Amino acid sequence: MALTALHPEAGRLDVSQPDLGGGLVWSDIYRARPRPGLTCPECGWGVHAKHTPRPRRVRMFAHDAGRPPECTMAEESWEHHLLKLEMAGAIRAAGWHAELEVPAHDGTWRADVMATSPNGERRMAWEAQLSPITVDDIRARTARYRAHGIDVCWVSPHARPPLWIGEVPSIRVRPPIEDDPGPWIVDDGLAGFNPADGRWEFRLEPLPRFVDWVLRGSLITRRALPDYRRVSRTVEDMYEICVRDLWWTSRKSAHAQVEYERLRPQREAAARAREVERHKRAAEAARKRDERAVQYRRRRTEAAEQGRKAREAQAEREREVRQEAARRRRAEEEERRARAEAELARRTALERDAAGIAAAWWARLSPAQVEEMFAAVCEEAEEDGVVLSNPGDRAGVPAFAYGVPVHGGGLYGVVRPCPALAILSPQLAFQRIFVRTADEAHELVGAGVPPWRIRDLELPHPG
Repeated sequence: MALTALHPEAGRLDVSQPDLGGGLVWSDIYRARPRPGLTCPECGWGVHAKHTPRPRRVRMFAHDAGRPPECTMAEESWEHHLLKLEMAGAIRAAGWHAELEVPAHDGTWRADVMATSPNGERRMAWEAQLSPITVDDIRARTARYRAHGIDVCWVSPHARPPLWIGEVPSIRVRPPIEDDPGPWIVDDGLAGFNPADGRWEFRLEPLPRFVDWVLRGSLITRRALPDYRRVSRTVEDMYEICVRDLWWTSRKSAHAQVEYERLRPQREAAARAREVERHKRAAEAARKRDERAVQYRRRRTEAAEQGRKAREAQAEREREVRQEAARRRRAEEEERRARAEAELARRTALERDAAGIAAAWWARLSPAQVEEMFAAVCEEAEEDGVVLSNPGDRAGVPAFAYGVPVHGGGLYGVVRPCPALAILSPQLAFQRIFVRTADEAHELVGAGVPPWRIRDLELPHPG
């Protein structure tokens, strides 16, 4: 199929133009009767107007049956034609005139899309190159265009860059995602020079904008200098290194590359100076590190010596503390032993003299006072509902410090134990104790008897 045809009267027809380029409308040639005598511009074989299948319904010219097998226009793919239509539309949007499938008068070339400036002084060929071609062949074809004073830009729609990209004025484009009305995108062949780090960087732009910039002269082709041909990029999370010799770029970027290269000796001299300075700083830092290391080791040695002395002093202090503690323990032990011996002696003396001490204790009371005291004890027992079984017993018991135990269904209490002998009777701490007066109670408390065990009968003080 083709996008152009020759009409016997209107001349060359172009389906990308509203009037087909010959002042006709589509209905004049599509299914028209009688059928117009349309022929292929390349092979001269008959062609007829038709549409591509839905949903695109793009206009085209198809060869009649029996066409010559060598006709290249008949072999072009749908993708090839679609790209040519996109380029023609972008050229016209930029204000230039676009013609499809324009051949040279001498037959040395046939442009997919020929762009002509409004004043007719400039022409530029836009070639959709889908089939494989060697670098030498595409250079030769570019030279043929230039021999006729025609600029050219080669356009590849393939997913991977062709071998010839960057060898001649060229770009790679990608179509919009299916069902996306957006434009085709230039994603290879266009670059800008970054003077901050001295490298080319890929630029992505819509195809119509790129075409407009090229035709206006905003973009030119410039070769990358030898040290700047390797360019990195990330595509779909894959990092890759590309080698590009020729770029489409702005004059500013072209000048930036030249300027960056011109200043290269100064940068290298500055880099060497920085390197020398870095080595100096590194040497100075190493010297300071060595000094700090020496100081650190000296401080560590001094600290270790101080620590050793401190540990020795601490050990000496601890030894003295232990000795002092041992002395105190010995003194305390001797004191406890002395107290125990004194207590033993006192208890022994008390046990030996207990009968006499008890007799003296009870001798403080007259017989009447003794009877009065036991009568008060009986009254206390009656108030408690206890009937004493031995109310008339007046004999002191050594186990109760010679106090008199009284019983009433059990031991009810102990009457007037001797305070001086209470130390020999620890069981007093668990018994009810009856005393005659508060003075006697005070004496027993002083002997270690709990005060809550003592019942003061509040009788008159013995005279």
